[in-house]
Amino acid sequence: MKRFQDKLSQLKEAGLHRRLRTMSSASAPRVQVDGRWLVMCAANNYLGLVDDERVRAAAVDAIVRYGTGSSGSRLITGTTDLHVRLEAAIAAFKQTEAALVFNNGYMANMAALSSLVGTGDVIFSDELNHASIIDGCRQSKASVVVYRHNDMNDLRRKLEDTPASGQRLIVTDGVFSMDGDLANLPAIVDVADTYEAWVMVDDAHATGVFGQHGGGTADYYGIQAERIAIQVGTLSKAIGSEGGFIAGSRVLIDYLVNCARPFVFSTALSPPVLAAAMRAIEIIQTEGARRDHLHALTKRLRRGLLDAGFEVLPGTAPIIPIILGDPLHTLEFSRRLEENGVFATAIRPPTVPPGTSRIRFTLMATHTDDDIEHIIQACIAAGRGLGVIS
Repeated sequence: MKRFQDKLSQLKEAGLHRRLRTMSSASAPRVQVDGRWLVMCAANNYLGLVDDERVRAAAVDAIVRYGTGSSGSRLITGTTDLHVRLEAAIAAFKQTEAALVFNNGYMANMAALSSLVGTGDVIFSDELNHASIIDGCRQSKASVVVYRHNDMNDLRRKLEDTPASGQRLIVTDGVFSMDGDLANLPAIVDVADTYEAWVMVDDAHATGVFGQHGGGTADYYGIQAERIAIQVGTLSKAIGSEGGFIAGSRVLIDYLVNCARPFVFSTALSPPVLAAAMRAIEIIQTEGARRDHLHALTKRLRRGLLDAGFEVLPGTAPIIPIILGDPLHTLEFSRRLEENGVFATAIRPPTVPPGTSRIRFTLMATHTDDDIEHIIQACIAAGRGLGVIS
């Protein structure tokens, strides 16, 4: 055990050690953390649907009818009519022929990349893609080429310079989870058409948040779903439930049902999770005012932090990072925020590149203007106390 203790000591000295925080309430604008009530600014419950009464009622009704668990994998006893209905709802939501749900978004990315490409194929991956995409690339047996973040010239050069005997796949986050910027999806699909490549988009942080109907980045940019071979998403962020999904053609989904090991060998999602997700998708498609309010709050917080003198990364997503640089400095900033009643965690390597440790604020449509002002004032107090701002 000494080797583990030595590693933990090194992490602590570098400001990279993590610890678990205990929540004793729902993921809401105010949450009880380790016994204290704080303004929550670190959850991915973007539309506030985790504790929406209608979503909770759908989950409870499903428990009464189906019980608490699925008790089997999808290909044996785990497929219920709830699975079938939810997958049809996701396909309609994403404007694809079919969809398939997984136990989480991480597994959906692993399934797509380890099943759909392999030896002789080449994956072109944005350098800031999520860890689940990076791990899926490693499992795929395909060659992997990393292009500079959102740099279409670099992507074109690498497509031109990289021979492929098989399929080419360009994979990108729709919204980059740590920076809050959007992929240049229109340019990516144009490049893909030129080089006969597939496109895969992980819309975990865009689904429900962007687009006229909340459909994500394709909806936001007005791109036909047929131009994106593989759409990945999660049910655990704006949709307010749990699980992940892949949406695409019927042939693609049928292939995954038969060949994706994370799907074949996992117990199916539980009934309350499925029912909650279905009800949330209905709300997302009919209550656009939630998205409007969320984006208005995002603009207000971003402007308040910039006016105070903080280094805030540009973007339009409800993900607002303040760059502080040093991990220990960032930990202290987070601690001072908590002293002032705001819960926002320190994001440090390896989650982000060295030298870019940050406080990453995420907002909910159920936050209020008073909440935003509270966050701004807490940041100003912490920033002045640490000499980050004057």
